[in-house]
Amino acid sequence: MSPQEAPVRRDRIQVEGTTLSYLRSGDDASPPLLLLHGTFWSRVWLPVLPALGTARRCIALDLPGFGCSGGELDIAHATVPALAETVLAAADALGLERFDLAGHDIGGGIAQLVAATSGRVSRLVLMNSVMFDSWPVPAVQRFRDPEVRAATEPEELMTARAVSTRRAVQRTLSEEELADYLSPWTAPARHRSWMAMAAAADSRYTMDVVPWLKEARIPTRLVWGRDDDFQKVAFARRYVAEIPGSGLVEVPGKHIPTEDSPDAVSNAILDFLGR
Repeated sequence: MSPQEAPVRRDRIQVEGTTLSYLRSGDDASPPLLLLHGTFWSRVWLPVLPALGTARRCIALDLPGFGCSGGELDIAHATVPALAETVLAAADALGLERFDLAGHDIGGGIAQLVAATSGRVSRLVLMNSVMFDSWPVPAVQRFRDPEVRAATEPEELMTARAVSTRRAVQRTLSEEELADYLSPWTAPARHRSWMAMAAAADSRYTMDVVPWLKEARIPTRLVWGRDDDFQKVAFARRYVAEIPGSGLVEVPGKHIPTEDSPDAVSNAILDFLGR
């Protein structure tokens, strides 16, 4: 870590009776930036947190049943609207009245709803996010079938997560990096939480929010790994064409561009938020 980078620590808060974990970087006196994950966990933000922490109080949250957080999601609590309520409760617990918000994957769908409806988001960053009818992708959609969920053994899900993680990154992850990404899914509650999020995946949430986003006109930057196989860059270009106040920065990489182009991603975010 260079002298210009901020250290990253892990911390915890209580939110509605559940212990939620988050990665943090930056000075507590800096403007807050809340970062959300989707079908992965806060690990996707780790490569850029040291740089982002030089200008922001960064909080990369693990949703219930994901990453290092406690709790477990069922389908009712894994929808985009339900998780948006969880995020706002976490913001309350952290003392964040207004904040900048970033979302990756399904976390971007949550972020769109929070930004458009809460009145608490100053600026929005969407990184390879679900939007419009871009989701659920087939690997996620299959888990909407209760028979598929019931028949999926933990080892099978771990194998599928390994395949998806490798496909999400353009460079070759080391065995240690891959193991780190997969580490939360050693617990049965994490398996069930992931399948609940997959089962609750529904593009109507990101379609319904479009009129509210158009009206809200929240300053938004899309940062996109242009070779993403899961969330195509064409959707990002459509978003910029349709949603006022938004702009796009394309970077080399795939679905997790923080792993492929951490400097380009952090620079795109910092240039937008203000250094």
